[in-house]
Amino acid sequence: MDIPCPIDRRLLDDYQRDFPLTPRPFAVIAADLGISEAEVLDRLTALRDQGRISRVGATCRPNTAGASTLAALAVPDQRVEQVAAMIGAEPGVNHSYLREDAFNLWFVATAPDPAALTALLARIEANSGLPVLSLPLLRAFNIDLGFRLSGPRRAMRLDQDADLSVLRDDDRPVMHALSRGLPLVAQPFQALAHALNRPEAEVLDRIATLSQARLLTRVGIILKHRALGWTANAMVVWRLPDDRIGAAGRALAQLPGVTLCYQRRITPGVWDWPLFCMIHARSRPEAGAVLQTARDLPELSGADHKVLFSTRCFKQQGAQITGVAA
Repeated sequence: MDIPCPIDRRLLDDYQRDFPLTPRPFAVIAADLGISEAEVLDRLTALRDQGRISRVGATCRPNTAGASTLAALAVPDQRVEQVAAMIGAEPGVNHSYLREDAFNLWFVATAPDPAALTALLARIEANSGLPVLSLPLLRAFNIDLGFRLSGPRRAMRLDQDADLSVLRDDDRPVMHALSRGLPLVAQPFQALAHALNRPEAEVLDRIATLSQARLLTRVGIILKHRALGWTANAMVVWRLPDDRIGAAGRALAQLPGVTLCYQRRITPGVWDWPLFCMIHARSRPEAGAVLQTARDLPELSGADHKVLFSTRCFKQQGAQITGVAA
């Protein structure tokens, strides 16, 4: 990992999740690290300014407080820059990557509701002149992506079902703000509460409730892995019949080195790969070793697969949860 300072390493390893939900969270972290609150804030600010972390905030479960999909275009090489810039200009696009495949430009699109998402994809299709492949999430096996950067690779947590019954309409601005990032100040929740014109205690309570209900899949430091040396990141897709996907997904999700795993809707004759996993690695041989272990899983015996390494990141930011652009 390209983080030589032991304190920075601990920050990035220990606080990607389970962020202290207290009025002065950075003071709690400081006491654990044996440094001052001001130093914690200075270090996080520097890491953000260096492009090594995206934010201190949260990741929101897809299709809960809004609508989202993973989408792709098959873009001619000479048009990649132009189309990527056009897609990146859309506020509802929060991730955009170039990958090694005929469908080479991949992006995550979010919107307040399904109708707005459909309109966003139609606009991209019209402006690019290219058909959009939309692959909505059907089942999550692991959508956390909070893995330690040092030490041996560990199995990720299996996803837990979300409790949608706790979601309130006034949670959406809270989720939107957390997906964009807390201010790096001593009392970030107070600042958030002031911006939302709500009591701090209520905001903290709602964040805790949303986390316990798995509507916030993680609260903590959100990393930019490529900037931290994890540059060999592969999306691996698998072709399996429906009755094998559950067992295969659970097995893949618990394999050390697999950092995301989920099932998406197929488009017959165009995209027949329902099971997805991500492998984040520091080199292609390292990613290849994880993939070989995955291929050897009994649950994936005989399954066709293909590997789409990401070669360039065009955009990476938190999801848009409300209709208000960031």
